[in-house]
Amino acid sequence: MMGVKLRAFAPLGDRSLEELVPADSIYRRLQRVLDLSFVYDLVADCYSSAGRPSIDPVVFFKLQLIMFLEDIRSERQLMRVVADRLSLRWYLGYDLTEPLPDHSSLTRIRERLGLEQFRRFFAAIVERCIAAGLVWGKELYVDATKVEANASLDSVIPRFAVEAHLHRLFAAERPVLADETQPPSPEVCSLPDNPASTPADHDRHDWIAMVGRPQRAVRRWGYERKADWQASRTDPDASVMPPRGGSHLGYHTQYVVDGGTARIILAALVTPSEVMENMPMRDLIWHTVFRWKVWPRHVTGDTTYGTADNIVALEQAGIRAYMPLPDFDRRTPYLGKSAFVYDAAHDVYVCPQGALLRRSKLRRTQGLIEYRADGHVCNACAVKAACTESDHGRSIHHSLHEAYLDRVRGYHATEAYAKAMRKRQVWIEPLFGEAKQWHGLRRFRLRGLEKVNSEALLTAAGQNVKRLLQAVRGRMRPWPSGGQALPVGAGYVGHIAFSQLRYELDVSAARGMVRCLLR
Repeated sequence: MMGVKLRAFAPLGDRSLEELVPADSIYRRLQRVLDLSFVYDLVADCYSSAGRPSIDPVVFFKLQLIMFLEDIRSERQLMRVVADRLSLRWYLGYDLTEPLPDHSSLTRIRERLGLEQFRRFFAAIVERCIAAGLVWGKELYVDATKVEANASLDSVIPRFAVEAHLHRLFAAERPVLADETQPPSPEVCSLPDNPASTPADHDRHDWIAMVGRPQRAVRRWGYERKADWQASRTDPDASVMPPRGGSHLGYHTQYVVDGGTARIILAALVTPSEVMENMPMRDLIWHTVFRWKVWPRHVTGDTTYGTADNIVALEQAGIRAYMPLPDFDRRTPYLGKSAFVYDAAHDVYVCPQGALLRRSKLRRTQGLIEYRADGHVCNACAVKAACTESDHGRSIHHSLHEAYLDRVRGYHATEAYAKAMRKRQVWIEPLFGEAKQWHGLRRFRLRGLEKVNSEALLTAAGQNVKRLLQAVRGRMRPWPSGGQALPVGAGYVGHIAFSQLRYELDVSAARGMVRCLLR
């Protein structure tokens, strides 16, 4: 006989929400492992001592973790999901009959906290990973990925029009004082002499302090960036990024990842897509070294990071730069630089035919020395067609830091370098894939550098929390229901929702991949 389910709901009686949430819920584990009470100290300076009580800041950051774990794209959708899920209400501490915060309050709280509070939250998560023994500190891996901005190419107009529009839009918020038109007094302009400071310290661009914003007033070697004269009305900080099959507005998300098996993210920064990935690398590395008190043996990156400035900075600090160097010989149909021999004793290059290339010009801004052969010698050479098309003689560019570049080339023949490059493929690149596939990093939902940096820091913090939960799980006692907690890396299929099953890390598969690559 066919059964018919009647929709009849009995009152809950004396049953509480604590009894309705399954004992093996992932949010129970998150509540046990990660105590967010430290948030009160982080955001204490953002609240006044009087007035109406606000939403608990711990609840706000718990909602951010829920948004990360459930791959939710908006605060409105987040609160709808929380209202339907018993485990989420329990994690937030809201009873069944207790009203939840409004979604608009979350936006106001995020704007009140600002980027600095999200940086502190990310740092607090890293500190707990260090306390759990998940950070090794002997190796660092750097990489970046492209993330699409929440803006359309149709919104791109000349940058001066965008800046004029923003100036008119926010002019009323900042009243102009009467004495602002007058030059400041000499007493205000004069600063005490500091013998420790140098002009280079004032001219250096701090990428972390500038939130990844480039210096648009600076021109390098006559190159003009397209983003200097074009901007989006929707997101002025985003810039045009050419991917495969078209163009769109986007950013670069930079990660610095520890070389330990947990792959903890130690630093994260978002820059406009016009910024080359290698430019913020030194600031990120030094921030990681001094903030977390680690001293790596080597830093590993791809060819983009193998610039002379980055290599010199690492090598002078006693850190090996495991980075491929660009092979310019393959980019020209003529004889490459490797076919010429440098004679350090006489400071000349010797071509395959025995002709000498002497020092001709010093290009200090580019960090290069130009060596050139005599024009009449090259014009009379039998193999000139395979060497150069210039009538003034063949030229070779020699870096001012060639000794450091030769040292890095020497690393390329070692097994340690080959192992580091194989390890990089499974250490940092899968983190970007995980963030894009499961946690919405393919496209930012917020706009502006400060806000997209906050979003990226929350994503990186969430990825670290996942690894913290996975590591602590192997050391936990049996579950309250009597089941035995599985060790780290053991695959399992339990009575959990699909979103929770997707959340679990397949550590055993990752370790198998690492073993294959490190053979």
